[in-house]
Amino acid sequence: MMPSEDESPIGFFDSGIGGLTILRAVRRALPCEHLIYVADAAYVPYGQKSPEQIRARALAIGAFLVQQQAKAIVVACNTATAAAIDVLRTSVPIPVIGIEPAVKPAVTATRSGVVGVLATPATLASERFRNLVERFACGIRVLVQPCAGLAEHIERGDLDGQNTEQLVRGFVQPLLKQGADVIVLGCTHYPLVAHIVQDIAGPAVAVIENGTAVAKEVAKQLALQGSARAGGTGKEQFWSSGPDQGIAPQLKTLWSPIVTLRRLPEF
Repeated sequence: MMPSEDESPIGFFDSGIGGLTILRAVRRALPCEHLIYVADAAYVPYGQKSPEQIRARALAIGAFLVQQQAKAIVVACNTATAAAIDVLRTSVPIPVIGIEPAVKPAVTATRSGVVGVLATPATLASERFRNLVERFACGIRVLVQPCAGLAEHIERGDLDGQNTEQLVRGFVQPLLKQGADVIVLGCTHYPLVAHIVQDIAGPAVAVIENGTAVAKEVAKQLALQGSARAGGTGKEQFWSSGPDQGIAPQLKTLWSPIVTLRRLPEF
């Protein structure tokens, strides 16, 4: 039997565990909604894939989520948003919400006039990011710091170790030396080490992520199409395209020790 509109889930996808930061923000904002999360772990990290590869994966996962009766899709990955959201929006009949580095709120928050952005090389090289800076950063200096390898390091589950601290410090300190007083976490993996970024940057520097803004946009889209679930407790489903041992331990640590992980069909 087809689910009624308000029983349909919201779909999410990322290459790995980073999108859980967005999933958590949406869960806090929308406790009644059912959620489906796809970790495309066989293709992690997206930041090292070509735009063509990322678009192919986005289209395949989008089709899978539509088959699962999703009423909206959240591209819970900055790199995938930059590379694939436009083509994904033309291929599915439901709203598609993307993720962008929080440049606009950072520009509003800065006192020094210097904003730093931590992101994957692919995100920073995208036309979508360049347009974002051009639209919102008038008169503000935006420093970009490619963080090659950081998402992969986080994906392995090392969120507090000395090696992680050293890696993050190498990305953050150049921004601080150039006067940045706001640091944007421009990859959904990075909020998992936001505490390390904040410790390195100090209390005078704001560290900004965008989970809350995405949750508000999801709620807005559901309201516009009249598909919000009015009551009850939402459930989650988790799927992965990679071996269970790759993501399951982090999923159990970051979400729930009793979570069930399903294997995504090959496509």
